[in-house]
Amino acid sequence: MPILQYVCKSCGKKFEELVKRYDEPVTCPECGKSAERDYCGEVYSATGKPQKKCSGNCKTCGGCK
Repeated sequence: MPILQYVCKSCGKKFEELVKRYDEPVTCPECGKSAERDYCGEVYSATGKPQKKCSGNCKTCGGCK
């Protein structure tokens, strides 16, 4: 289960959430409205090292290598 970064378009709060799947809907803990993935944060591999060529957008990714 990944920990992903989200941003609320309503109130602007940025937060991290533990989810079962990357496309799972997430609500903002501050205002309770729907939040969207925030793709501007750091991306790390399973080894904990930063990925140099990863956009963080898992929908279009071929997988971390």
